[in-house]
Amino acid sequence: MKEIERAGIAVVHVCTITPISMTVGANRIVPAIAIPYPLGDPKKDAGAEVTLRREIMDKALSALATPVSEQTIFE
Repeated sequence: MKEIERAGIAVVHVCTITPISMTVGANRIVPAIAIPYPLGDPKKDAGAEVTLRREIMDKALSALATPVSEQTIFE
């Protein structure tokens, strides 16, 4: 991840445990839902789950477009 950023390509780390992302040096961090289902929630109906996934991905795309100078968690 760090090497990709050094090459000038922005990277977003979507993760469930943000302190680990901080430890590994991720610059743009988007919190996910849960370890077994980072981008979804099987307890939700299909429509609600699609909405949830869209929200996380929209947050990640927004993070990609945001210049950062230090590690940032996008809530």
